[in-house]
Amino acid sequence: MAEQDAATPPTSRGIVAAVRRELAAARHAARSMQAATAAARVAAVTQLDAVRRSAPKRRAELDAARDAALADARARWEREGAKLTAALSGLAEAAAPGTAGSPWAQWRPGMKPDQQAGLAPGLLRIGTLSHAAERTVPALVPLLDTAHLAVSGDATGTADGLIGAVLLRALASVPPGAVRISVYDPGQLGGALAGLAPLSPAGLISFLGPGGLAPLLDDLAEQIRRINENVLGGVYLSVAELAAETGRRPEPWRVAVLLADPNGAELTRAERAQLDRVARTGVAAGVHLISRGIELTGDGVETITVRSDGTARTSLTGELPVRLDPAPAQPLLTGVCRALAEQATAGPPPVPFAALLPDEIWQQSSADALRAPIGEGTDGRLVELVLGDDPPHALIGGPSGSGKTNLLYCWLAALATRYSPGELSLYLLDFKEGVSFARFAPGTRDPSWLPHVRLVGVNVNSDREFGLALLRHLAEELKRRAAAAKQHEAAKLAELRAEDPAGNWPRIVAVIDEFQVLLGARDAVTTEAVDLLEDLARRGRSQGIHLVLASQDVSGIEALWGRSGLVAQFTLRIALPKARRILSDVNLAAELIPRCHAVVNADSGVPAANTIVRLPDAGDRATWVGLQEQLWSARPEGGEPPRLFDGDARPLFPLLPPPPAPELPASVGAVALLGETIDVTGRPATLRLNRAPGRNLAVLGTRADEACAVLLAAGHALGSQHAPGTARFSVLCLDSDAATAAKSLHAALSARHRCDWHTAETVTALLADLAAECAEPGSPAGAAAPQGSPATAGGSVPHSGAGAQGDGRVQGAGGRDQVHYVFGFAMDAVAGRLAAKPGPGLPSGHEHLRTVLARGPERRTHLLCWWRTVARLRDDLGGPGARFDAIGAWVALDVHGPELAALYPQPGGPAWHPRTGRALHFDRAVQHKAQIIIPYEVAP
Repeated sequence: MAEQDAATPPTSRGIVAAVRRELAAARHAARSMQAATAAARVAAVTQLDAVRRSAPKRRAELDAARDAALADARARWEREGAKLTAALSGLAEAAAPGTAGSPWAQWRPGMKPDQQAGLAPGLLRIGTLSHAAERTVPALVPLLDTAHLAVSGDATGTADGLIGAVLLRALASVPPGAVRISVYDPGQLGGALAGLAPLSPAGLISFLGPGGLAPLLDDLAEQIRRINENVLGGVYLSVAELAAETGRRPEPWRVAVLLADPNGAELTRAERAQLDRVARTGVAAGVHLISRGIELTGDGVETITVRSDGTARTSLTGELPVRLDPAPAQPLLTGVCRALAEQATAGPPPVPFAALLPDEIWQQSSADALRAPIGEGTDGRLVELVLGDDPPHALIGGPSGSGKTNLLYCWLAALATRYSPGELSLYLLDFKEGVSFARFAPGTRDPSWLPHVRLVGVNVNSDREFGLALLRHLAEELKRRAAAAKQHEAAKLAELRAEDPAGNWPRIVAVIDEFQVLLGARDAVTTEAVDLLEDLARRGRSQGIHLVLASQDVSGIEALWGRSGLVAQFTLRIALPKARRILSDVNLAAELIPRCHAVVNADSGVPAANTIVRLPDAGDRATWVGLQEQLWSARPEGGEPPRLFDGDARPLFPLLPPPPAPELPASVGAVALLGETIDVTGRPATLRLNRAPGRNLAVLGTRADEACAVLLAAGHALGSQHAPGTARFSVLCLDSDAATAAKSLHAALSARHRCDWHTAETVTALLADLAAECAEPGSPAGAAAPQGSPATAGGSVPHSGAGAQGDGRVQGAGGRDQVHYVFGFAMDAVAGRLAAKPGPGLPSGHEHLRTVLARGPERRTHLLCWWRTVARLRDDLGGPGARFDAIGAWVALDVHGPELAALYPQPGGPAWHPRTGRALHFDRAVQHKAQIIIPYEVAP
């Protein structure tokens, strides 16, 4: 049936039935859904009623939970915010220390750069990142060695104030003069940054108007090219890297401020291309751009967009708004700029003195040359001075106060720490009044000395002869070295040292400060000194002898500049500020350098060879004491202290060795010490008193203290050379001015020998006795005086010590006659007594005196007497026609050279101009010309 139904085509009834069935099913489903919906509606209404009844309670719980969550979040935000703020503030302070980041309220007019201002600048403050004071974080921007700045916005006045503030912070955060600013301001002609104008006198800022942009950009590009080629040289990537490695910045920072023309003038194609080159390459060379209204492109450009409400956005801070600091007040701006300009004009601070010293002392050899730094060059590197075959000698000049002594201290410190005393010997002479070099010799305050120093001469402005003595000493050393070089077939010092390694061949440096004093007169001293200087300068280089001559001004020294061959040897020239003619007549570089600087030229002053050097401060005594003690402690064993010659100090009478034993032979004779010679070795001036004719001494002059000093020194020296009791002395005190000295000598001699005391009342009798002894051949020197003479009647005080015989005769060891020394203090004071004749046909005292002078030395009787003038000595010897043969030696005090003509072998007398504390000594037995001596200071 089904098959039949299926196969039977549907009829309309069937279709209707089917439709009905479907409709019935649909109605059933609809009724079922309606019932379910009604039930769901009832359930929903029931649930809604329940929710409505519980909603207020639930809402309160949700509000409480929300409030608790918000309070906790707020607390956490406060804690984390405080930590973040502190961290950011700390980072900002480290990135912008001192004046780079301090608020304007902490600034003051006239302030100087930070003590910590250095070569690694940080960021610069422009404002803050928050309004709340308790969470203020400085807003910073980079500039020096980091970036360019492009400032934009509608608030032009605010932008210019911002640029001025950034420049001021940059100037104050680095050493004065380290930043150079160029301002291109065609619209306001420099008025936009007029507060920086006080920097102009120091050359720290320049203003350019219309037409100045192209030249400015060209100059910046040329500076970048020069720095890349000559300063960085392919070794360093940037000036900042070079400064970090060497500790010195060779170039200043250059900042160009470009302020757009308000008329909207555009850059030409050439200007734009040049600007892009500078922006791309400038930072590495320390060249920076700050623009307002001119677009800058490149990775190194930081942008600042200024708004009219006093806020800004920067590329460094991103979307965080920056509240800009107000521009610095005008008095603050101009006051700080003026202080910076003054300090920059005064010059940069000196480099540290320690920078000249090596890490370890005495590590270098002087075989080939002496090399030592004296300061810092413009490229930040130490500048060395060289003394060797070329240049061999140095000339230093600078007016008073220019730092000449400080320069010498720098050089000496650098040399003494690099070369040991076996490699370097120093001779230091200062002709000006002062003790600049005295610290290098032992003194009362400091017993140490600089081990390299062999001689120190100070206060020798009136002792030109000492400078001549130094040159003579160096000439002798040159002769010795030349002979050794010839023996070893060596052409120069390095070869001699290689051939004779066991020899003592250090390089010698002789420093003569104010050398023009030595050459300042037209006399024999100048003539000989110039000849010696020329020979030493010409031949000394090969033998390691170097001269360093220093002067305040050599323009008037004809003796030096007239010798072109001499001046040409001093190829190393060092000129201090305002020095004249040290470099050359056409080299005026010294006129332009500031204090603490010098011009070093190793090519005889040719301008192209100039090197500017900044000198450290080497004058601090405490620093030198520490350095000298270090070198003194390291000195080799057996090192002798240097000879110190102080022209203002009298030398002490030297300690003498014990007397010889047995008695000195009469043919040899004892030696009297008269004073100290003006010589490098400080040897005494001597007079040998043997049995040769004329072995007497005349002291001439009116200066009683110096005359007595000469006789005291001679008496002490003679008394110490004889064993006790083997010599006889007589002291004649003939003037009250000499009483103290005469008594002192009598007391000292009486302790060891027979020493008779005589006054004006007994001098005639003494001379008569001495004359009698001398007149009678073979008569013993100590024969008794005639009966009744004052010599035995109480007029004298005979010494009762060893050697006195019962009959008055005195003999030495083994029965030999004793030597007799007679010291006459002011012999001319008794001229009247000596002129009187005791009776008809009897000789006068003067005749006895002449007899003793003429014949006494052969009988071992020597007179050492003081006459106050040459005329009085002549009178005592016989008047105008008297001969002076019996006076074999003399010491002249305040007696002029022509007055000594009768006592001197050369016509006209010696070239002698008396001066206090100096005497002229001549001994015709051993000298061909007189020498200047300094009377000793003899302790009582």
